[in-house]
Amino acid sequence: MERAVRELWAESRDLLGLHSPCPDDSAASAVPRADLPPTPLAFLRDHVSPGRPLLISAAATRHWPAATLWPTDSYLTDALRSTAVSLHLTPDGRADALAPRPAGSSSSSKCFASAHVRRVGFPAAVRLIRASDPAAGLVAYAQQQDDCLRGEYAAVAGDVDAHVPWASEALGCLPEAVNLWIGNASSVTSFHKDHYDNIYAVVSGEKHFLLLPPTEHHRLYIRDYPAASYVPAQAEQEAEGEEHQLTRLKLQIEEPQRMVPWSSVDPYPASPEEAASFPLYFDGPPPIRCTVRAGEMLYLPSMWFHHVSQSPGPNRLTIAVNYWYDMQFDIKYAYFNFLRSLEIDHGSSNKPHASEGDSEDKID
Repeated sequence: MERAVRELWAESRDLLGLHSPCPDDSAASAVPRADLPPTPLAFLRDHVSPGRPLLISAAATRHWPAATLWPTDSYLTDALRSTAVSLHLTPDGRADALAPRPAGSSSSSKCFASAHVRRVGFPAAVRLIRASDPAAGLVAYAQQQDDCLRGEYAAVAGDVDAHVPWASEALGCLPEAVNLWIGNASSVTSFHKDHYDNIYAVVSGEKHFLLLPPTEHHRLYIRDYPAASYVPAQAEQEAEGEEHQLTRLKLQIEEPQRMVPWSSVDPYPASPEEAASFPLYFDGPPPIRCTVRAGEMLYLPSMWFHHVSQSPGPNRLTIAVNYWYDMQFDIKYAYFNFLRSLEIDHGSSNKPHASEGDSEDKID
């Protein structure tokens, strides 16, 4: 079975025309690039239907007021001075990711850790984001995933397009959600997939994607982990819109216990022994690398696995907007569910769990 699945990996990449560059060529990308936004017909035919990513040059966002206003030091802070926003806090910049289970737990295994979310005034949020440092035990990331650009950040929503016209026409709908993301280099998003066709536009800084097609599901060793959340280590007063410096967070297992299926693979393992635990990933074809620079857009098809890191712009922030379009639950989704139901006899490390579902979904 493993041999057949490995052949599927190679065949699917060939069919998509996504031949990975040499692993030591970090500047190369297999993702097709367009100098101008595609027509709706070309986008549907060449990318949506086959499930092929597309990187689009800064011509796609050059007309946005945000392209020139948001990368400055003060525009967003002034425009949102009286706005309270949801700030996600972790000790290491890895929210919705695996972490060692807290001391005193019944097992020494890992858990699925979610950020502590605090409402603060936007100027305070920016200060905390810019000061984020895992060495200090606190990383802040504005990553509320609930259509937040049209909610918390409505005051600046008019600085970008309300939707992506060529994508909306091709997909036959308007985006279900439009989100704003503000962080620095300390925030990293672990491998996951989403049930959305995603148009991801970077406004300041860069986003660095590692991509795997849905056919490579088995390479990520998705397992069930108990859900946990970061909480303040000591009780602190919560005051919306006010800045409180958190000095320490602790991880707390949710009660009653809830299991979350999530990727076990860190593409940058701490040791050779950790990498050796996941041979389907580390002995397989390299992930497809794609850097999205300020002004550029990435079309990421639904169900593609992606790991995301980032580099800040001159304003010491990485700022991005993404448009989520509902995916079509068609025959390709049925094929994917069949594929992931298959067991690969590689020890006991990659057998699917009875509860394995679609919870390994998160955006960046």
